[in-house]
Amino acid sequence: MGKSSKDKRDIYYRLAKEQGWRARSAFKLLQIQETFNIFRDVKMVVDLCAAPGSWSQVLSRQLYSEADRECASTAKIVAVDLQLMTPIEGVIQLQGDITDPRTAEQVIGYFDGQRADLVVCDGAPDVIGLVDIDEYIQHQLVMASLDISTRILKTGGTMVAKVFRGPKIAMLTTLLSQFFGKVTIAKPKCSRDSSLEAFAVCEQYTPPIDFTGRVQDFLAPMIPDLLSKLASLKPVPFVACGGEEAYDADRTYPLTLKEGEEYQHHAPVQPPIHPPYELAQKMRKEGKLASQNTG
Repeated sequence: MGKSSKDKRDIYYRLAKEQGWRARSAFKLLQIQETFNIFRDVKMVVDLCAAPGSWSQVLSRQLYSEADRECASTAKIVAVDLQLMTPIEGVIQLQGDITDPRTAEQVIGYFDGQRADLVVCDGAPDVIGLVDIDEYIQHQLVMASLDISTRILKTGGTMVAKVFRGPKIAMLTTLLSQFFGKVTIAKPKCSRDSSLEAFAVCEQYTPPIDFTGRVQDFLAPMIPDLLSKLASLKPVPFVACGGEEAYDADRTYPLTLKEGEEYQHHAPVQPPIHPPYELAQKMRKEGKLASQNTG
């Protein structure tokens, strides 16, 4: 029962293992693609905060599809993360800090001086349960993603970044709108209703004529004026992604999804290289950490 209980409670966790994805988050990008077609005519992609690599997997399968050999011959995917992740065929792994300008230079180097068509970021901090603080930290990560995108994304390109829908979401989308012609908040159906997460789909990258330097420095003088106008601004569209046939992330499903189909438990595709509990495991193995007797 222990092995199968999560398969019943989380249908996307189960499907990710069955379909070979490293994490259930792969379905978030797939459902965003289904609604926005963000992979159309895309050859150069950067996956920020990429570990453990499920979004890079999606990009690899989509861009290197045999059905699109012309694109596959020229496509390049660069995955950036502070953490090392297990290699993915066709994906260039860059272990670096997205807030460091040198990381952007390295990405452009991999693209032979060209800029990306698409930048995606599914990164998030370890939440503490205080909405205001969690939202603030997440939105700082979004601004960091925007900052590096201004250095690596071509004009007309697209950026997709995870956001938290809290009291400050309107201000964040207003700031993003200074750089993109179209901003939409998307909620994939594989994302639980109880979760504040959503994704800012930012299309038609158009940097302001007078933009130079860092995003934060450029936007800072505008913020007081934008705040005064916030209530009168047109709301950013909110879209649910995934289609009517998509599974409900908050529902418990039977182990047998189809009549006559036999359930088979699958282990996770790729365990993390350096999990948060790694040190505790090492200390316990060396006898430095006493086992807890819950008996």
